[in-house]
Amino acid sequence: MSLFRFDLLQQDGSSRARLGRISCRRGTIDTPTFMPVGTQGTVKGMLPESLKEIGAQILLANTYHLYLRPGHELVRQLGGLHKFMHWDRPILTDSGGFQVFSLGDLCKIEEAGVSFQSHLDGSRHILTPELSIEIQQALGSDIVMVFDECIPHPAERCYVADSTARSTRWAKRCRDVLPAGGEAALFGIVQGGMERDLRRQSAEELQEIGFEGYALGGLSVGEEAAVMYEMMEYSLPLLPQDQPRYVMGVGTPENLIEGIARGCDMFDCVMPTRNARNGVLFTRFGKLSIKQARYRDDQQPIDPSCDCYVCRNYSRAYLRHLYQSNEILASVLNTHHNLFYYQQLMAGARRAIAENRFDRYRADFYHDLESI
Repeated sequence: MSLFRFDLLQQDGSSRARLGRISCRRGTIDTPTFMPVGTQGTVKGMLPESLKEIGAQILLANTYHLYLRPGHELVRQLGGLHKFMHWDRPILTDSGGFQVFSLGDLCKIEEAGVSFQSHLDGSRHILTPELSIEIQQALGSDIVMVFDECIPHPAERCYVADSTARSTRWAKRCRDVLPAGGEAALFGIVQGGMERDLRRQSAEELQEIGFEGYALGGLSVGEEAAVMYEMMEYSLPLLPQDQPRYVMGVGTPENLIEGIARGCDMFDCVMPTRNARNGVLFTRFGKLSIKQARYRDDQQPIDPSCDCYVCRNYSRAYLRHLYQSNEILASVLNTHHNLFYYQQLMAGARRAIAENRFDRYRADFYHDLESI
């Protein structure tokens, strides 16, 4: 019997927003959820205990990076990624496809898989659907993603069609390696670029193969936000009601709110952590750049309405001092705050859906952003 289950608990009455719960071997995940990105087996600047403190229930780790360093076999020998990084809650691993294809001229796509040069030392590798699954199993992933090609934007229709069809064939090979009913769940990834009919075809063919959950890939790749929302609006209803829906690599707080409104359950993005390291902080009233001189003697917290550890204990002036001094603590505190903000955004959305007032929550979110 599979250890993975999704329960759809409630749907908002005036939108497609969904309240759900994922159950898997290492715990439960309340949805909608945002997954902090731990690319190399660590969320930069955060202890595992701090991630739990801010409410993170699941992390994302990267197959490509962990394959190259330290190597999936070493991680397997050391007891799996959970033990390796001291995290006992669920982990989702991406397939490595996005990172490989982002290498550009350093990779070559063939039916068998993708040959590429390591960005670390220039060594040659071939990543196939079968190897991607093998790596993710060695890491001990709770949710495994199929190997696919993330289609760039813009792209010619003929390229999009060929790539999408190949990704479907690769998805079938992934399913053959990791059959349903085991300890780990396998998610299919809908491709199709910005072409509606190809998105539909991809979604239908993946459902014929059968997966425990479904993701939308190939979004947040340079298209305008309106186009992204259009693809979400069209594609998410094509996916099963009784299985989790994941929009990959998205995004801004606005992207998350709009994704939830259209029926998405899961998100991930490096935005809160990367912005934190660059001194950009998320608040209820929009983004704040802590490097600006006007915060030199500002005794306020980042966000007076925020209850995170950082806002309870540190001033904008101190955080600016840390950033200007290039202190490691700047990244630690900024990241803590940004990830807390994202988790609270999700928690607020879940409460709003449970109380059948998500439209009001969405409107209040935009009202606060516009009130600066």
